[in-house]
Parts: sequence; C-alpha cells; structure tokens
Amino acid sequence: MPDKATGIAHGKIILMGEHAVVYGEPAIAFPFMATPVEVKIEKAATPTQIISSYYQGPLYEAPRSLNNLGVLIQTICKDLNQSSDHLSITITSSIPAERGMGSSAAVATALVRALFAYYDESLNTSQLLKYVDLSEKIAHGDPSGIDARVTSSDVPIFYQKGSVFEPFTLNISGYLIASDTGLQGQTRQTVEDVAEQVKCSPDQTLTLIKRLGQLTLQAKEAIEKNQKVTLGHLMTQAHEVLQQLHVSNDRLDRLVDTALSHGALGAKLTGGGRGGCMIALTRTKKEAEFISNKLMEQGAVNTWIHALGADNEE
Repeated sequence: MPDKATGIAHGKIILMGEHAVVYGEPAIAFPFMATPVEVKIEKAATPTQIISSYYQGPLYEAPRSLNNLGVLIQTICKDLNQSSDHLSITITSSIPAERGMGSSAAVATALVRALFAYYDESLNTSQLLKYVDLSEKIAHGDPSGIDARVTSSDVPIFYQKGSVFEPFTLNISGYLIASDTGLQGQTRQTVEDVAEQVKCSPDQTLTLIKRLGQLTLQAKEAIEKNQKVTLGHLMTQAHEVLQQLHVSNDRLDRLVDTALSHGALGAKLTGGGRGGCMIALTRTKKEAEFISNKLMEQGAVNTWIHALGADNEE
C-alpha cells in the first residue's frame, strides 16, 4: 500500500438548458478543466485530519456541511475493509463554492479516487459514480447526478430528466470564459420562482422553457459540427430567454453585455442565476484574455479560460 496517493477532478459548466431541464427539456454540461481539484491522502499518526481552505482539523470535529465527506470516507473504508483512521486528507480546490460549478461533486470525485489509490484498489466508473452520488445526496438532497458525471469526465454530457446521460464528442474549437459575479447563485429560489411563473402563466412560461430546449438541441449540433459562430448566437439567445424567465440579474447582464460588446461570439449566465457565473465563447485565446480583462474591469471577481479543442489558435 502506498504511503500517499492523489485523486483529481475538475469543475463543470452548464452550457445550455439550465432551468428548462427541470421540465423535461435537454441540457448540456461541459467539463471545465480550468478549475481543477486535487485530494492528497497521507498516513498520519493522529486521528484522521481534513486540511482545506474551508476547514482544518480532525474529521470528527468537522462542521455539518462536511458530513458528506465524513460519510463517504467511512463508507469506502468499510467497503474496502480498511481503517478510516490515521489519514491526513488535503483538499485543494480552485472551484468557488455555491457558483453552480460542481464544487462538492468535484471534491467527492477527487476524494474517492484518492482513497482507492491510497488503498491500492482498482476503481471503475460505476463505483465512482455510486460513491459520488451518495455524497451528493447528503450534500444536496436530490441531485440530478449530472455534477457527478461531468466533474469526472473529459467530454460534454447531454442529458434530460429521467433519461440517460449521453456523452458526446467535443468537436468544437475555441475558448470558453467563465466569469464569477462574486454573488452566490440562487438556484433554489430561482427554480421556485420559475415554478410560480409556470403556475401563474403556463402558456407563456412553458413556451420559453420549450424554446430553451430547442436552443440546446441546436447547440449540440453546432458543437458536433464545429460551428462556433452558430453556438455563440445560440448561447446569447438562451440568455435572452433566461432574462424573460427573470433568472438573470443586473450584474450577470452587465458581464454578458461586456463580453458581447468586446467581441465574444456569444455569452450567457450559467447555472441557477441571480449570481454565480456567466460564460462567453471566443475563437482565440488572445480574444478570451482580452475579454477576461474587460470582465474584471466591470466587476467580475474572477475569470477562467478553458480551451475547448486541441486545434485552437493562440
């Protein structure tokens, strides 16, 4: 058994379909390699310790918000007939919490991989997803499962509520910028507000939701055919629909407008809305860097740039 082991994962971005997915429409999620997560495990003389930016100390004294990790560690160690004590677990994450980027699932993914590596056990995809789904249920109640799948994958995933998750080929080149508003996403509240709109004006609201589903299907085709300009237009149209569903806010709209006015092919909010992040698409890395600087000037607290294809221009 090795003295230490490492597990890695990354963030995720909802490219298209947020909110509409609740009503059976499709959505697309991208692995976002620009926000890596690493978990290192080493043997310790002390009771099991957690070392992270959020909490440092013994696992048994960890706050309730880390219950999912405690249960995960104990469950895996029991399944592997190993002790869950005397471990030093260091979590290094570049994903901001509560931004809709899959922070908790990515940490769980990296932790599962690190534990299996530490105990020198092989790990298959179905085992990984089973454990990450367990962690996510404790953290979030009834998650869709998409975060678990995308934070451990290197390809986009097309999915619909109640149906299978379908990985598909990332044929598109270009660069995706994610920009943090500095505000926590309001997923629960915005989902409830959209549900209220469906109740009060079903025809109008469901027409908008169906439109988001159509845009998602068109976006999948654009990705598969490497149609960057088309994908950009579809992203911007999706943001306009999300505005009509009242899930954007002034800060998101300002960052979207900034990206578009400085040459982005498209831009939109990502995730729950009214906070969290927005995303923008560019042809080149140079354009992405230029727009990232403009977004920071307009109040973004952080930006990340992710290369979508292997044959990108610099």
